[in-house]
Amino acid sequence: IVFQGDPEEFEALDHPFRQELISSLESLGEELTGLYSKRHFKVRYQTDLSQRQPDATYAVAVFTIDDLDTITANMSHDLAQQIIRSLGSYINKHFGAVGGFSSRQTINEYGTVLPYSDLEEAQRILKDFTKDFKQHGIKDYEDYEIRELDPNVEDEDPTGEYVEFSVLAGLAQGKPQIEIESVMEFARFNQKEISRFTCSRGGKAQ
Repeated sequence: IVFQGDPEEFEALDHPFRQELISSLESLGEELTGLYSKRHFKVRYQTDLSQRQPDATYAVAVFTIDDLDTITANMSHDLAQQIIRSLGSYINKHFGAVGGFSSRQTINEYGTVLPYSDLEEAQRILKDFTKDFKQHGIKDYEDYEIRELDPNVEDEDPTGEYVEFSVLAGLAQGKPQIEIESVMEFARFNQKEISRFTCSRGGKAQ
């Protein structure tokens, strides 16, 4: 199925294949990475939210990897990309299970829309996500060791070359008549650190 035009034109399209195309976009995201391109992400949220009642609510989450440039500069570009992919995979795992869909917004940021959830439910999902991601979200990569830092435990001074990076997350609630960009901006404003990691090079800890 081929459609050429912007998301607004697609939203106004009155054609029998419209729903079929939406379904194909959903399948494409699931089969490849579980994440949408920014363009398909916009088509999806405009379509989903246009079908909701004006007083319905939805939730938005924004995730950011802080200090990604430091990882690229001091460790490797491949490692930075692996960390980005790991975060995207876990976002899809937790938020996709409840009807959410996500897209990489910038080099170090993901946006997620939960069209059928309110802020309270999104907070519960984020809590489960954070716990799982801290424990299993980012694995060692090649000769790089990645560990989650516990702020309540005094960590030994790392040896060799290392960097620290953190993952931030913020939530916001919107309604169909509110521009989603403003809801996402509010989620960015609400971002807090949910996990911090250290990455060292030169052999994994025994």
